[in-house]
Parts: sequence; structure tokens; C-alpha cells
Amino acid sequence: MPTPPLLTASELVAAFSSGELSPVEATRTALATIAERDVEHGAFTLVDPESALEQARASEERWREGNPIGWLDGVPASLKDMFLTEGWPTLRGSLCLERDQPWREDSPVTARMREHGLVLLGKTTTPELAWKAVTDSPLDGITRNPWNPALTPGGSSGGSAVAVATGMGDLSVGTDGGGSVRIPASFCGIVGFKPTGGRIPLYPASPFGALSHAGPMARSVDDVALLLDVLAITDPRDPAALPPVPGTFREAVRRDVRGLRAAYSPTLGYVDVDPEIARLVASVVALLDEAGLTVEETDPGFGDPAEAFGVLWSTGAAKWLDSFPDGAADRVDPGLRAVWEQGHTYSAGDYLDASAAGANLGIHMGQFHTRHDVLLTPTVPIPPFEVGHDVPPDGGYENWPQWTPFSYPFNLTRQPAITVPAGFTSTGLPVGLQIVGPRHSDDLVLAVARLVEEINPWPTDRPATPAS
Repeated sequence: MPTPPLLTASELVAAFSSGELSPVEATRTALATIAERDVEHGAFTLVDPESALEQARASEERWREGNPIGWLDGVPASLKDMFLTEGWPTLRGSLCLERDQPWREDSPVTARMREHGLVLLGKTTTPELAWKAVTDSPLDGITRNPWNPALTPGGSSGGSAVAVATGMGDLSVGTDGGGSVRIPASFCGIVGFKPTGGRIPLYPASPFGALSHAGPMARSVDDVALLLDVLAITDPRDPAALPPVPGTFREAVRRDVRGLRAAYSPTLGYVDVDPEIARLVASVVALLDEAGLTVEETDPGFGDPAEAFGVLWSTGAAKWLDSFPDGAADRVDPGLRAVWEQGHTYSAGDYLDASAAGANLGIHMGQFHTRHDVLLTPTVPIPPFEVGHDVPPDGGYENWPQWTPFSYPFNLTRQPAITVPAGFTSTGLPVGLQIVGPRHSDDLVLAVARLVEEINPWPTDRPATPAS
């Protein structure tokens, strides 16, 4: 029997305002869905029903009095277990971090969500230290794709993507150091946005440095824009945070983008793409051209920056893991241990060269965007694959960046990039279209994404509930 369509966060808020639905009812529904589905899918590492219902009751009272404290007051949400959260442990998928210690501080992401009345249901799963593009860890085991539990949801924000896709809450916030919001959003059939670097304040600073971003995840572009308005509020603990933007993203997302110039690069000039994915993405790009976006098929003209990314990624991991207690090397994910060891082989000069390569790529893309307002690509060149593997079995890949080549270049450049659903494969698996804009053009990227949503609406029902 088909499951009922899910309400978006925007629809929930409208229902709260009219009195047709209450935050308590919405929270109970989300908690019931977690209880029903998360045994199979493993999206959460921590759920706190008592706290969630207490938050929901406070929100319900505010709505009853006509005094909501934000545009998303009362909406059930989650956040990845990479963000500090007062009262809840932040273990980052690791067995090596001490659970029994005071957890007294909220990250900027957590603080803004609380201040705007979102109901925090719990924390979602991540691979250890968010190091790879699938979601399994020594702490929490395997997280599974909602469309086929035998397959990966991607990562590293796979728990957040699964939670949103299945209705275990309406919104979530992930981290993205090389595609970790966009990859699982694509694999799970939702919207995932990596805004311009610094748009969402981060604290504490990530050892992965400028690669690190946070990003909203939702089932609609409007919801992503609403959540970004909350998350983008400045925080004094991040010295690299960007100043506030004029206006709001919830308004900017509705701007008319017809007539703007889009570059469509099916392969970036060097990526092998699954033919069915290529066809699905190309069909949506054609719809955009018909809708009034001026599309030109052209590559951005850079080579694969995998080497520079690998230096920055592995040295960041090594720096972080060096702070772990003695004996950690024998307890961490074996793949992460290999990255740790690799990071120690690089010199300061190697690190600076890699940073310079990223900066040069950013300059190149800045010039590219003087000719093209946005760049369109597939989000991931392959469909979801079997769980329990860091790379597709029998695919000839040695590491996760090799199968995620469309995402990590734009962490190096710190550009805004969003994935929106483009359709489903013949086996019923979601495929994503990526939209990339110049730095600081978050509003433009969101507006183009919303146009995609209008001309190519995706299903509003959740992946089918498994048979009992």
C-alpha cells in the first residue's frame, strides 16, 4: 500500500499557523517513523523523544499565542553527529572518543536551530570523522539506502539524507568536505546544498580546513532556503564566517532566472558517467533550456584536482587523529587509518602546493563564471552500490574520491553547489543534477534549483515502508 505524501517544512509551518496541525503531532509522527524504520536503515546514532516532545510542546504554546520564534518553529529536524550539541555526546562515528564527559556547548549550527524553534529529534550517523563518501562506522555500523536497503545511501551525511527521505524528520544539517551533503542527497532523492564557504559558521574549526562546509538537507528547495536563513546567521566563534546577506534566501529563491547563461558539462571533460545517469541528467538540462535558461554544452576546462584534494584531505585527517588517545590506530576504521598514515607522508611544502592548486582552481572558475552564470553536471556518475564497501565492488576504484569526481573540486574552490533530483533509474534509484555557481551566488544557485523543481517535479511520497 502506498505511503501518504510527506509534508514539506513549509507546509508544516502553514499548518501550524492555521491550527490544522500542531508541532506535537508532527513530532510524534516523526518519532513514530523513526521507531518503525530506523531499525532497518540506521539513520540515527541518538534519538531523544522526551526532549523532542518537550521542545514541541513549547513550540505549540508559542503558535497558540501567535508568537512563533522563527520561520521553522516546531519543525522536526536532526543534525549530523559532527556538530557539538549541549547535553548530547558528539562522537563522530568513533569508538575512540569518550562518551561520558560534559557536553556543555552548542556549535553555531545547533545554536541557531534551537534559537529558531526547530525541534531537534536527535543526531544522525556519520562514518568516522566523516572521512568517506559512504556511511558506516565502528560506532554505529551500516546506514542503508531508503530506496533499497542493500545499497549505500552515500555519505558522509548519509544518516541525514536517509532521515529526510523517509520522513524521520523534515530537515537535517550535514557537513560537506568533498561532497558529503550532495552525494547522499543524490543517492536518496532529496535536495542537498553546500553553500559558499563561510556562509554557515563552523565551530570548532575543522582540521580539514577550507574544504569543510555545512549544508541544509530537505525534500524541497524552498525548505533548504528557509533552513539556510537560520544557519547563515553569523557567529563570533568563526573568524572566517561571511557577513550577513541583504534580504533572505526564502525570498531570493523565487527570483526569475530565465535568460541566464548555463554551462552544461556532462563529464567535466574527464569523468566516465553511467549511461542511464547521463541520459536522465541531460533530459532535465534540456527542460531547463526549454524553460528559458540559455544552456551551452561546454566543459569548465580544468583537469582532475584529485591529487591536491588528497593531500589536503589526508593531512587534515592525520592532524585530527594525532589528537586521539594511545591505541586509537587499532580501533579506527581501517580505511581511515590508511588515510592517517598517508597524511604523514606529506610535507608542509606539499600542503602549501595543494592549497595553491585549490586557489588557482578557484581563480579559473571565477573567470569561467564571467561567461556562464551556473555550471550544470551530474551529481554522482554512478548509482548507489552495495553497502559495506567504501568503493563500488569490481569497479576498479581505489578510493572514494575516484567515484565522486563531480563534487570535491567545488570544495577546493568553496563555490556554492546544490543537488536536486533529476529522476530515477530503471531500477528505481534516484539520480541527482548538480548546480554550481560562482562564490557568493547562493541565491542564484537556489533559484535555478527551484526552477528545476518547477519544470521537473519529483515524487512527494517517501520510499515505501518495508513489509512487516
